[in-house]
Amino acid sequence: VQLRASGGGLVQAGGSLRLSCAASEGTFSTSTMGWFRQAPGKEREFVSAIAWRSLTIYADSVKGRFTISRDNAKNTVYLQMSNLKPEDTAIYYCARNPIPSTGQADSWGQGTQVTVSS
Repeated sequence: VQLRASGGGLVQAGGSLRLSCAASEGTFSTSTMGWFRQAPGKEREFVSAIAWRSLTIYADSVKGRFTISRDNAKNTVYLQMSNLKPEDTAIYYCARNPIPSTGQADSWGQGTQVTVSS
């Protein structure tokens, strides 16, 4: 399965961005999809995931600011990020069947850079 992430960019603190991740194959609809991020000098950390029935989970650091969603007809998962903070600056990776506790997943996207200026 190939995952292609997009939507990153440079935004001021308090701003918003929407990340997208398109999957190449049809089993997307029954897969859990998620997002991780890795800031410079830090380990990759779990951000959010959405199960095939749309049950969602979030890291405490993004609860209330980020919203994950999916469109199974388009094989795409989204991460709407609002009220962005400089500490949200990182490369964001989408993942198929992520394991939040271990940082593992079946497949990874190439990453998209999000930079939040203060």
